Amino acid sequence: MVRHRATSSPLVGEGALRADEGVATPATARHEVSMARRKTIWRFLRLPLTVLAILVAIPLVLTPVYLVVQPVSVPMLTRMLTGQPVTRTWRDIDAVSDRLKAAVILSEDGQFCRHWGIDVAALRQEVDNYLSGREARGASTLTMQVARNLFLWNGQSPVRKALEVPLAAYIDLVMPKKRIMEIYLNIAEWGPDGEFGIAAGSARAFGREPQNLDWPTASLLAVTLPNPIVRNPARPNAGLLRVAGIVADRARQYGDRAACVGRDGRLAL
Repeated sequence: MVRHRATSSPLVGEGALRADEGVATPATARHEVSMARRKTIWRFLRLPLTVLAILVAIPLVLTPVYLVVQPVSVPMLTRMLTGQPVTRTWRDIDAVSDRLKAAVILSEDGQFCRHWGIDVAALRQEVDNYLSGREARGASTLTMQVARNLFLWNGQSPVRKALEVPLAAYIDLVMPKKRIMEIYLNIAEWGPDGEFGIAAGSARAFGREPQNLDWPTASLLAVTLPNPIVRNPARPNAGLLRVAGIVADRARQYGDRAACVGRDGRLAL
């Protein structure tokens, strides 16, 4: 008697599973749609996010580098790229008149040696003025001006001002006050024809080296800074002379407030 061996046959369930393999469940379909949307959003955001990351990385990387490297400011670079003249001779901060350093600080940022890159009280007042529609005064510390000149753009803008604040705080965290002041004195625009830095500004106005400034010349150079295109320290009008006199008197009286940028923490006034 011949016995037939049982052969395996596909189960109905297995056949059903194979038949349904290509059919997406509702949950799978929702997941695929979600993934497709994420890929589309990422394609749109990839370029702006990459640009933003680069812009954030530039000051984060360059600020420590500028502890030892002589930086070039954005206005200087702009003039270079457009074929306009740029005159700048770097001067070590100890080779700059203490009178000039005191006059600049007492004129531009009297709390420079005390704050952490930002004058919080002045900034709060600036925000109140802006929200109330009153005239803005700027509230820029020397450190904020360094941040703007190194990494941002000129022109009044709430966006630029908002970017200056964290940049100034970071610069103040990384750099000592004396180095911040040294960079400021060497990148500030001091004339209408591309004169940058105190050496170029002093030479153009008075034909002097920046360590050879008396109170009148130092204070006139200091009060030129807000508008070096219009203000001429070599031929000051009565208003500029009056303001320079006020700054000189203030610097003589409160010069100790600028001691953080002097040799060994002292200024010889």
